[in-house]
Amino acid sequence: MITLEQAKLHLRVDGTDEDVAIQAMIDASTAAARDFLNFPVGDLSQPVEAAILLQVGDLYANRERQGEKPYFANATYERLLNPYRVMEA
Repeated sequence: MITLEQAKLHLRVDGTDEDVAIQAMIDASTAAARDFLNFPVGDLSQPVEAAILLQVGDLYANRERQGEKPYFANATYERLLNPYRVMEA
């Protein structure tokens, strides 16, 4: 599981003003990875952790975006997660 401290270090955030928002981004990013992988995210491999942190960073940087630009899938995120993805038969 990605900790708040790990995410804040990744985001280069000091202080506690945004802790609640960052934790929500961690939770959302972990849930998104779980959905993408098609299985519960338990003990995380480093590539899965990196993908979650990448998503947290994207959510943090674009938290106020109102759709003025199209959003494109992040190929790095998918490359990090694809080897662990369980495809349903």
